[in-house]
Amino acid sequence: MVLSANFRITGYCSGSYNSGHARLKRREPRPPLLHFPARPSLPQAAAPPVEPRVLNTRIIDGTALSRRLRGELAARVQRLAARGIRPGLAAIEVGDHAASSVYVRNKIKACAEVGLHSAHVALPASTTEGDLLGRVAQLNADPAIHGILVQLPLPGHIAAARILEAVAPAKDVDCFHPENVGRLTAGEPRFVPCTPAGVLAILEAEGVNPWAKHAVVVGASSIVGKPLALLLLQRGATVTICNSKTPDLAAHTARAEILAVAVGRPKLVTGSMVKPGAAVIDVGISRLPDGKLAGDCDFQSLLGVAALATPVPGGVGPMTITMLLANTIRAAEVRAQ
Repeated sequence: MVLSANFRITGYCSGSYNSGHARLKRREPRPPLLHFPARPSLPQAAAPPVEPRVLNTRIIDGTALSRRLRGELAARVQRLAARGIRPGLAAIEVGDHAASSVYVRNKIKACAEVGLHSAHVALPASTTEGDLLGRVAQLNADPAIHGILVQLPLPGHIAAARILEAVAPAKDVDCFHPENVGRLTAGEPRFVPCTPAGVLAILEAEGVNPWAKHAVVVGASSIVGKPLALLLLQRGATVTICNSKTPDLAAHTARAEILAVAVGRPKLVTGSMVKPGAAVIDVGISRLPDGKLAGDCDFQSLLGVAALATPVPGGVGPMTITMLLANTIRAAEVRAQ
């Protein structure tokens, strides 16, 4: 099955999976969602897997894909503008954290590219938890803001969980609020977490359908690993999650047809640990002693082994920001209904 290269982001499908449970009743109308192809029927007897021959590894250009998708998002913003609606994203940054400042600047720049209104709420490190909760409450009540993100990490004297829970679920475009996590788990997401959403968009653009494939996710964080594993499971994959306590990591990664690595340990996974023909998605990014950036995979050793692979930088990173924009636009579309 070949997926069209011109797919259009309108959100992500929650889907309904044959679990024998009744679907949850939708509590609010939602715009059309991104659809994977219809699921094929399970075969009565699966043929033994055939190891593909890989001559050239396809290197995924996440920057180019992100640029194309942002063009589609800009068209959605224009349609909202015709109705007098401009999606707005507020980014809260507390303290002087160099990496966080770069991330926030990139997000604000991306908002401008597609026509979103953005607000950068920069607060000193001395900000109290109560003051920060007050700013969140103000943004929750602001009709010009459709999405709120709290840039992590926060200073040590502030309980991050309490701040994230204070964000209105309908504006929680990072999908950190417990209500949104629960909806995601139940298969009825309001939003899909940005990095996992970016991974799914990459797989779809490359024609990789998770249905009936073995996916291995290395890393069990609440931001990437857990939600990504859940989303792949909901899309019909058999999923293995590995963490820092997993013995013989290579024994698991070598069986993966889809391998996603998100642990923040540079060059942890090498080509010898990868099944020939696998799709390898490298989510991690670290700065080496020489100042260069590296992913969680030894990229050069993947070439000639993986069927496709994401580089670092230029792979998943640009897609994460694009999915943040998509979630903000989706929030505006839902409110406009």
